[in-house]
Amino acid sequence: MIRIICLTKVGQQLARRLQYLLNSASTPINCEVCFKPAPFKDVVQGYFTQGETLIFICATGIVMRTLAPVINDKYSDPAVLVLDEQGQFVIPFLSGHEGGANELARQVSELLENQLVLTTANSYLKPKYVVGMGCERHCPEQVLLGLLEECLVKAGLTIDDISAITSIDIKSDEVGLIALANTLQKPYVTFDAKTLSLMEDRLSTKSDYILKTVGVYGVAESAALYKAQQLTNNGSELLLNKHKNKQATCAIARSYSL
Repeated sequence: MIRIICLTKVGQQLARRLQYLLNSASTPINCEVCFKPAPFKDVVQGYFTQGETLIFICATGIVMRTLAPVINDKYSDPAVLVLDEQGQFVIPFLSGHEGGANELARQVSELLENQLVLTTANSYLKPKYVVGMGCERHCPEQVLLGLLEECLVKAGLTIDDISAITSIDIKSDEVGLIALANTLQKPYVTFDAKTLSLMEDRLSTKSDYILKTVGVYGVAESAALYKAQQLTNNGSELLLNKHKNKQATCAIARSYSL
C-alpha cells in the first residue's frame, strides 16, 4: 500500500490526481490519499513502521521531523517521497536504492511530467542490470524474446547491459528460457521459492495466485532483485516493474556496487 499524505486543499487535489494516475498505470499501483491524518505524528509514524510506502505533499522539514524518531536503516525502512504542492518536483527522500524510492519517484515524475530530483551520491555509477522472467510451461523462445525486447526498450537498455536472465527453480528446465539465454549468450540462473521470498517487500505488486502456485508473490521481480543484489553484495531495486503478455512476465532490476 502507498499512502499519499497531504495537508492542504491544494495538496489534496494533487494527491487525488496522482492516485488516479497510479491506479490507471499499465501496472496499477494501489494507493490511498490521507488528508490531514490525526494525530499526525502518531498516524504517519505508524504507517512507516508498518513498512508502507509514503508519498508526502508538504515541506521536507515536516517529513524529517516526523519520521526522524522511527528511521532505522536503508535496508529495512520503506520508500519515502516528497512532492511540492504544485507538483513541479519529486524527491526520493528515504530508501532511494534499497527501498525503491528512486524507481517510484521516476514513475511519479513520468506520470506528473515533472522534475525528478535525485540526491543519492552514487546515482551516476554504472549498475548491474538483471532480467527476471516467468512463463507458462513450454512458452516459445520467440514469445519470451519479444517480451524481453519490449521491456528493454521501456527501460532504455540493450541486451548488452544485462548481466543475467533469472527465474524460479521450477523453471530450471524451461526449454524456452534456456534457449533464450543461450541465444543471447547470457547466464541463466534460478532460485528456490524460499530464497526469492526474501525480496517480498520490494515487489511492486503481489499475486496471491502466484503465491499459491509456486510459493512466492512474484517470480520475475523477485528473481531479478535477488540476482542483482547477489552480483554487488548491495541492495537492489526495480528499474522496470513486471510486464507481461499472455504467456510470460518480465522485470528488470539493478544494483550498485558498494
